[in-house]
Parts: sequence; C-alpha cells; structure tokens
Amino acid sequence: MSTLDLKHFLQEQQARVEALLHARAARWEPSGTPPLLAEAMRYSLMAGGKRLRPVLCLTFADAVSQQSSALRVAEDAACALEYVHTYSLIHDDLPAMDDDDLRRGRPTSHKVFGEAIAVLAGDALLTEAFGLVGAGSEPVRIPLCRELALSAGATGMVGGQVLDIAEDRPALMDYLTKLHGMKTGALIRAACRMGVLSAGGSVEQLHQADSYGEAVGLAFQIADDILDVTGDAKKMGKPVRADAAAGRHTFPAVIGLEASWVLAERMVRDAVTAVEPIEGKGGPLSLLARYILERNS
Repeated sequence: MSTLDLKHFLQEQQARVEALLHARAARWEPSGTPPLLAEAMRYSLMAGGKRLRPVLCLTFADAVSQQSSALRVAEDAACALEYVHTYSLIHDDLPAMDDDDLRRGRPTSHKVFGEAIAVLAGDALLTEAFGLVGAGSEPVRIPLCRELALSAGATGMVGGQVLDIAEDRPALMDYLTKLHGMKTGALIRAACRMGVLSAGGSVEQLHQADSYGEAVGLAFQIADDILDVTGDAKKMGKPVRADAAAGRHTFPAVIGLEASWVLAERMVRDAVTAVEPIEGKGGPLSLLARYILERNS
C-alpha cells in the first residue's frame, strides 16, 4: 500500500465513520432528547476531524474478524469512542479548563451554546457512549464497556487531565509520559483493543493491539506537541503556540524539538513491529502509525 493508497484508505474509513455517526445521531430526537441538547451534541460530534480512534477500532476489527456479524459490534464501539473523545474536547475547551475559542476551525461549543449546554452536551455524549456499546445481546459488549470505562475514567483520560492541570506538575520526562499515557494514550489504546475484542480476536492479538496502541498514543501526543510549535493555525483549525503561552510542559519544552522527533519515530517503529503479526508488512495499521508523524493538523 503506497502513500496515495493510505490517503484513499483514510478517506474511505473516515467516510464510513461519518455515515455511522450520522445514523446514530439521527436517533436522538425521536427517542426523546431535547432538540437544543441534540443540536449541541451534533454540533461538536459532526465537526469533522481525523476520526483516528474509530478508524483504529474498525481497522483492527477488519484485520482480525472472521465473521461479518462481529463488525456490527465494532461499529458501535467505534462510534462510542468518538462520543467519548468529543465529550472530552467540549469539556477541555471550557473556560475552567483550556479556555479555547476555536475547535476544528470554528467556535467551540460553549461559545455557541453557552457553558451550561456545553457541559451537558459533553455529559450526554459520555453517557450515550456506554448506552451504545451496551445496546445488544452479544456477550462481548460487557468487556467492551469495561475497556471504555477504564480508558476514559479516573485511571485513564480524566486522571491524565488532572495531572495536566496540576499546579505543581514537574517538568520531568517520566511525569509527562505518564500524563499523556493516560490523557491521550489510554483512549487510543482502548480503540485498538476494542477493535480486536469486538471482532473476536485472540489473546495474542489483543496483546499486540495493546502494544501498538501504547506506542501510537505516545507518538500522537508528541506529534501534537511538535505541531503546537511548528504548525500552521489555519491547517490546525485551532490556535498554535497555546501550550507555551499557558506554561504547559510539552515534549519539545522538556526534552527539545529534535529529541521529541527521535522519540516519536522510535514509537512509530515499535508500533509497526507490534502490528506486523496481525496484518503483515506495509498494512494500513503500519501506515496509520507513520501518518501520525506526517500529518499537519
């Protein structure tokens, strides 16, 4: 698969995710969701983006699945992951957190709907994620809910956010790696694991997905930190240099820009090695890992 093929693959998978999200969002108002809340949920959820987490989930499921029925569970899991990711972005943008005015090139949720509705839209997306994963009789949905809860909760994404805003956070590599392993990496790792679980993969494949997700999650965060220093605000769809302005400890700030590149490249190599037993050499998961360093937003 060439770079051009990867671009086409990403476009296909992102379109697949968009269609799945649209179909599920269409159920909200008929099931009793207040129209304003549904509008706010949809505003942030359907704002585009890379859809990395659901794409990873579906790609792992496609790689290990032996039956098409398993992919229906994977599709619910993929959408639930994007619900949780979107909720986290809505809350991250609030004045009490990062206080951002732009997300994906347009006003953030609280700028459009007010802080109260933004908080509630995030709450609703988080809750709906578990309703979506649990909406079926397949036994695998129980461990999928557990994976999602662990990655999103106190020992995962939310715990990492607390470490990120701590006033006494040290400018140390170990602290930074732990922080982002929880805040960013946990949900990415869960996406990989949930893809394998939902498609009935083996214990060995689950371990390989775990290793891949851990490496890709760290590489993704390092690349984000690098883009905050070197990126273009128009391409990013949000302000750049924001981390430095806020006094946050980033990988370039702690270990330098060049060392950050070296570490990210090493993580990508580790990810590629971990996933080769599942898809062979040069498969889409390998190229997705490399794409993380090549992206400009």
